[in-house]
Amino acid sequence: MIELVFIFGDVVETQKISQRLLEIINSLPSKNGVRVLEIGCGTGVAAREIVNRIGDGKVLAIDRSSKAIEQAINSASEISNGRLQFIQSKIEEFELPKEDQLYDIAFASRVGALDLRHPEINKKL
Repeated sequence: MIELVFIFGDVVETQKISQRLLEIINSLPSKNGVRVLEIGCGTGVAAREIVNRIGDGKVLAIDRSSKAIEQAINSASEISNGRLQFIQSKIEEFELPKEDQLYDIAFASRVGALDLRHPEINKKL
């Protein structure tokens, strides 16, 4: 695990991230102004790192777990500037808000609903 440091004004926060997730983030084009949709964000560690790399871009991060989204919102001081947003939603039910522009990049890592590994998916089959 690697420790990330987030600095937002006078606030300094740290979170741990796996080497694998950091490699995924490093592989994304992180140019200024890019819009990123993260599917299955968990507690928002990747979303926070990405938003700090994309200048005036935006990250929309979704997860089916209300508990994970609550943790993400409570730990992310970057939300206040409008560049980072968390939404609790299952990917199979997610619809982009009508007022929102399309995203340049969408990524997911370890999202069982996308490859039929999630327990709820198996109940429906």
